[in-house]
Amino acid sequence: MDLQLKGKKAFISGSTAGIGFALAKSLLAEGVEVTINGRSSMSVDRALEDLQKEFPHGKMNGIAADFENREDIKHLLNQLPQIDILINNIGIYKAESFFQMQDEDWYRQFEVNVMSGVRLSRSLLPKMLERNWGRILFVSSECASLVPPDMLAYSTTKTAMLAISKGLAQLTKGTGVTVNSVLPGSTLSEGAERFLETEAEKQGKTKAEVEEDFFKDARTSSLLQRFATVDEVAHTITYLSSPLAAATNGAAIKIDGGSTSGIF
Repeated sequence: MDLQLKGKKAFISGSTAGIGFALAKSLLAEGVEVTINGRSSMSVDRALEDLQKEFPHGKMNGIAADFENREDIKHLLNQLPQIDILINNIGIYKAESFFQMQDEDWYRQFEVNVMSGVRLSRSLLPKMLERNWGRILFVSSECASLVPPDMLAYSTTKTAMLAISKGLAQLTKGTGVTVNSVLPGSTLSEGAERFLETEAEKQGKTKAEVEEDFFKDARTSSLLQRFATVDEVAHTITYLSSPLAAATNGAAIKIDGGSTSGIF
């Protein structure tokens, strides 16, 4: 299927690994000019090198910026070209007891996970409205609904992203711009791979056995009963970034393998 994305320009925050990197590949495959982002020049250069090997004729560039650093953010916004598709993907988390997590940890996660999308959208949305076309996607999480007790701060930021996305969508009424959010579930990113490897070594089991136990004991509500691949998540986001998804606006799309309850 032709998603009619050829020639569009996208920026993906936090895209040197995981879902963001998979999304960069998915968009490049559709002919999108992609700007990736990571915290260091080294991580950006390494990711660009990998992308260029797979897409030798693709148009791509990268900008290093740490979303905890206000000066980095200013530099990033000044360096960005015209952007048609903004993917607010950057995210950090810390798993810790509510009674132990300090204010600084709450503020840090809010600064990166929430304010990154606020600042990028504030800069890019007006230009999209002027051109009467654009896509903004917030990559939230199933944790916005599931809310694990040891990830309250992270879950709070992911819920906040849903509210921001819904509110920004109201500003696009009658235009060709849409703003949506997606809620990935347990995804086999590099972090999940490390978790499986660590637990397998600790428990004397295979990675497959640890994964099976995780969904049997911890994520029991999952219908998929396995980790989603980063590509499976990226493909859905790519579609929502396309002109074919014009009728989807102000929505929160689950890519969680059926792990969250409720009809909606």
